[in-house]
Amino acid sequence: MTLFSASDANPARRVSLVKLSGEIARSLAGVGRLVVEGEVHQPSRRPGGRGYFTLRDRVAQIPVTFPAARARRCRTVAGERVQVTGSLEWVSQWGKLQLVAEEVVPVGAGAVAAAIAEARERLRADGLLDRPRRRVPRLPQTIGVVCGSEAAVRADIESVVAARFPGYPMEFLEVTVSGSGAADSIVFALGELDARPEVDVIVLARGGGDATQLLPFSDEDVCRAIGACGTPVVAAIGHEGDRPLCDEVADLRCGTPSIAAAAVVPNRAELHAELDRLSMAAVTRLDRAIDGATHRLAGVDRGKAARAGVERAGERLRRSSTRLELLHPRRQVAEARRRLDAGHRELEALSPRRVLERGYAVVRRDDGAVIRSADAVDSGVRVHVEVASGSFGAIVDDIKTEDVS
Repeated sequence: MTLFSASDANPARRVSLVKLSGEIARSLAGVGRLVVEGEVHQPSRRPGGRGYFTLRDRVAQIPVTFPAARARRCRTVAGERVQVTGSLEWVSQWGKLQLVAEEVVPVGAGAVAAAIAEARERLRADGLLDRPRRRVPRLPQTIGVVCGSEAAVRADIESVVAARFPGYPMEFLEVTVSGSGAADSIVFALGELDARPEVDVIVLARGGGDATQLLPFSDEDVCRAIGACGTPVVAAIGHEGDRPLCDEVADLRCGTPSIAAAAVVPNRAELHAELDRLSMAAVTRLDRAIDGATHRLAGVDRGKAARAGVERAGERLRRSSTRLELLHPRRQVAEARRRLDAGHRELEALSPRRVLERGYAVVRRDDGAVIRSADAVDSGVRVHVEVASGSFGAIVDDIKTEDVS
């Protein structure tokens, strides 16, 4: 009889520690994303913003971490029961298994209310709750709708559109509206519709739900995305009791998607009726204006009016003739000639030749310099004398000076 142990039938496989860690990591990757509930224990933050805590229940626990970029989506209050969405990770350096969280949301009415209250205070501090509301246009070019994939909400909106204005331009973006990733998908859809120039109003719609299901509509990032939109946003969550935070940030709040559709989709019959009223009012005003003008015209003395018109036309003609006469080229040439003659006469009056004609003379030395003082020449020096009709030479004989001081 041969005896053998179980270890002989299934011999141990030799493997390096590095390879073992790699196999563990690969096996965990196959698990995929998880949603786990538990109680928050010993939450902490590192200087870089990364968060850590232990998720535990009565018989088990697991370490949880989340990056700083997800901190606003990860509420960690000691002792609070939460729902964590994330993936398992094997940290080979420490030989530790941990859950990397994408989102940590409170579970239970009290915890949800506390989370919403904290987010509300942050939004109020940043002025998002008190900001001026954008006006919803009466005739939007296109209406954008962010809603879930459930048929009821879209069907409700489309039925209202069919009743009020069949074929009105609508843009539906269907997204996840509850659970993990819902807030991110809503933020993305709001940004997509806000970037489309033809979309003049956005409806954020959901067909109701409990406080936990509606939690994405109180998400701080969703509320900030509504406030950042350049397009008016209508909140139509269809809920009872406490309102989600998006109602307090939106430009208009409606109780249900159907009410929101009625608020933003114009009524074609009412528009036609209003156009008819405006047309009739315009025709009535025009008829009254014509009647008034006819009545005034009937009381006018046409002969007197014609004579007055002829007189006014004659006066305008005379004024125009005068202006034309002033602008005629012959008149302007004569005026220029008159100014030229006056300037010529003025220049003639200032000419040195005119001074000489009055009996004065200009005396110069041989070098041509003008002699202005008797001190400037000596006796016996020859000078040149210029008079009005010519010049002659002279010898200085008698010098007399005068004190002009």
